[in-house]
Formats: sequence, C-alpha cells, structure tokens
Amino acid sequence: MACSFVIRPYGSNSLKYLVCALCLLVSVSAIGAEKKPITVKVFIAGMFEIGANQGDKAGEFQHWYERYFADAQPITIPGALTPVFCNKNGVCGSVLGMGKVASSSSMLAIVLNSQFDLSHSYFMISGVGGIPPSQGTIADVNWGSWLIDYDLGHRWMPEEGEAGAPVFMPRQGYEDIRRYQLNPALVNFAVSLSKNAPLKDSPSAQAYRIRYPEPQARRKPAVTVGTHIAGDTFFHGPGLSAEAQYMSELYGADDYMIAEMEGVAIAQVLARTVGTDRMLSLRGAVNFDQGNPNESTLAHLDPAPGETAGGFAETVENIVIVGGSVVDHIVSHWSDFKDGYTAK
Repeated sequence: MACSFVIRPYGSNSLKYLVCALCLLVSVSAIGAEKKPITVKVFIAGMFEIGANQGDKAGEFQHWYERYFADAQPITIPGALTPVFCNKNGVCGSVLGMGKVASSSSMLAIVLNSQFDLSHSYFMISGVGGIPPSQGTIADVNWGSWLIDYDLGHRWMPEEGEAGAPVFMPRQGYEDIRRYQLNPALVNFAVSLSKNAPLKDSPSAQAYRIRYPEPQARRKPAVTVGTHIAGDTFFHGPGLSAEAQYMSELYGADDYMIAEMEGVAIAQVLARTVGTDRMLSLRGAVNFDQGNPNESTLAHLDPAPGETAGGFAETVENIVIVGGSVVDHIVSHWSDFKDGYTAK
C-alpha cells in the first residue's frame, strides 16, 4: 500500500505528519492481515493413490491421510498434481504423481508456493517398490541411504558388447545429479527408532515367498536400509537386477535394495531449493524384482490369475507404521529437529 500527500504552501506541517502516520498505520495493519505461510515441520509425499484418500483400497497415501489429514482442508497448488493437506501440528502431505517428471514437477510447485514455509521442513518420500530376493522380502520396509538414477548413461544390447560384461556406462556431466547420499545421521536415527516396529504380514505373502529359495526372500518382514534406484521404466529380471547392483557399486553407494521411480528426481528438486539434509526415502516392498527359478521374467511381469504377489495391503500399512513413528517423534521433539539433525 502506498502513502501520498500534497504539501500546500500555507498548510501546517503537523497535518502532514498526521496524514503520514495514519497512512503508515494502515499499511502495517494491511501487512499484518496477510495470511502467514504454514510452517511445515514434516512433508509427506506419496506417489499414487488407487481411488479416494479414504474409504476404499489404500494406495501409497491413504493410510497417511487417515492418520494425519482426515480433518484437513485441501489446499490447491498450481502445478501440483493433487492438493496439499496440512494438520494443526505442522504435518503436510500430498500425492505427487508417478515417475520422475510427474513427481518432481509437483514437488517443485509445492516448494516454491508462498503458502508454505518449508525452510525447516523434513521430507518423507514414501511409496512402494520392488526388491531383489537376495536382499529382502514382500512387506519389508526400507529406508533409503542412497538414491540413484537408473538412467543418465549409455546402454547397449548384451550381444553388441563384450560377452558377460556390464551393458551400462555412466555419461559424463551428470555426476552431481545421478546419485544422492541422504543424511547418514538422519537415516540412522530413522532406522534406530523404527527397526522394531510391529510389521503386518499375510498368508498370501507367506505363500508367495516360499517360491523363492533365498533365505532373505523367505523370512518375515523387517525394517532395512540401503540404496533406492529410480527408473521410469520398470526393470525386471535377474540380469537387470544385477545391473542395478553394479550401478550401486560403481557409484560407491550401499547395496541396491529397492527399485522405484521417483526418489532421485525429488532429491534434485530439494537439492536446488531447500536442500536434502532433511530428506528421508521410505519404501515398502510389494514385489520381487525378478521371477522365481521356475518363472520367466515375462511371466513374472504378466502373471496369470492367482499368481501375483500377495501382501500389498499389509505393505502400504507397514510403511505408515514405520514412517509414522519417525514423523511423530520429529513433531513432538521439534526443538531438537528444527535447526537440522546431527548424530547425538
């Protein structure tokens, strides 16, 4: 609001000062009346929802919504796929969309929107993924220590290269965006706090596990930690799983644990804006990244009726059981987390 007045030749200076003071008071009042941005303590991001946010089959966001946002009003954000919901305790969340482009576009729109103060926020990137049977099992929940882009390189057909050699080579110029290490202190804290969470299981998941000979594939669900690799194309089969592990080793990361589609792209958005030190990536395993020894890769990708992996419903619930304990701890101990987290 601008103040203006006219100084007349024979007017009193006292009147001029009075008008200016009143104008300044109105300006300050108008500024104070502007709606302050929401201070976000934790932002929870799902990638997809199957239907509604409550009352039907749950996807990646429904259990988060029911736990934190059932009474929240939607906040529409230009450029974001779905509205943002915020509760009175400073927890906000939204569905960003599947794939690197959709999810990162939504995340950028939200971070840049003036309705939110995300300068001290923690980001819980939450979803499902695939897991190698040598590393884990259906309904596992895994904290990401590293996020890697499955793309950003060169690939060729195996028969066009050296026999038995890798068919991937990183492309120069992407060194800063092809992999991100998440804050080790924060990741270790999340693992320590949630490692004994009471995870759910199901007879259908148990029956599916025994098709695989690996001990890790046959065990009960657990909370684990490792590298998440994101590609817009679902990669399946023992060959591409081995390639994902090769990439993890090539980039100096931890063992490949989860195949997903979004994490590294969201990390790039946060790195360019508010930073990744407060970012957590949490994924539940809803499938193995390859078939069992009696199943071809194509049969695994397109299973016959009754041959699909069980445990989806339990896994999406497990994600929130594990992640919710961390969200609640951060909010209830906000003074310890507001200025960032380092190992205590």
